[in-house]
Amino acid sequence: MNFFIIYMYMYIIGLWTLCSIRKHILLCLLSLEFIVLSLFLMLYFYLVNFNYELYFSMIYLSFSVCEGVLGLSVLVAMVRSHGNDYLNSFNSLLC
Repeated sequence: MNFFIIYMYMYIIGLWTLCSIRKHILLCLLSLEFIVLSLFLMLYFYLVNFNYELYFSMIYLSFSVCEGVLGLSVLVAMVRSHGNDYLNSFNSLLC
């Protein structure tokens, strides 16, 4: 039960960082990956605690990798089109 409280604390810290640091896309992606990692750890210890199979954790990992790659591709596309990764310089009406 102690691990669950620690991982919930990690999740809340990740959400707080995502909401407070909104200057660069890279920082937003890092906080999103921290949230995904904390959710994975909660899922893993939940499945291990109740002796379930760990196939769902592998599916979760594959989706989180796809999410990370998609975020990095958006970052690269934004740097190539706008020259930086500031969220303030990105306007969806100009694209």
